[in-house]
Amino acid sequence: MANEHRKEDAAAAGRIAGPAPLPIVLRVNGETRELMVEPRTTLAEALRGPLGLTGTKIACNHGVCSACTVWLDDLAVASCSVLAIEVGERRITTIEGLAGQDRLHPVQAAFIDYDAVQCGFCTPGLVMSCAALLARNPRPDRKEIETAISGHLCRCGTYPHVVQAMLALGTREEPDLE
Repeated sequence: MANEHRKEDAAAAGRIAGPAPLPIVLRVNGETRELMVEPRTTLAEALRGPLGLTGTKIACNHGVCSACTVWLDDLAVASCSVLAIEVGERRITTIEGLAGQDRLHPVQAAFIDYDAVQCGFCTPGLVMSCAALLARNPRPDRKEIETAISGHLCRCGTYPHVVQAMLALGTREEPDLE
């Protein structure tokens, strides 16, 4: 009986949504996008599904591998751990919105130059985290880079190349690959 009263109180306060799809508006890569989502839809699912932005990868779907990293405002987050209906007015930047139309983002170019891309599945998430680090600190040291990518699971083991690419961006020098 107590559970029923809690549900009624929450419903009266407008906090229960669904289970039917609801209309939401997301600000993605500078565009306002309207879509219908079930309340249980994660941001990663909304981006890949109805919005067709497949650069954001879903691997673990539990927030532990970081393949789905996007920016909410300027903060790198695992989009599989955020419900789409919770995003609200925050700006979403995906890998598709990171670069300019005619050129790669410097992190993307450095990943290519330093062979930090192998199978490519984790690459969008790694790029988003590295670009967020570079936006906060244009000259990160090795420890800061390693911390920024510590939550990423790369099954190919390209971490040393990612670190070298980021060091090169920070110093504008050509570091030796290990």
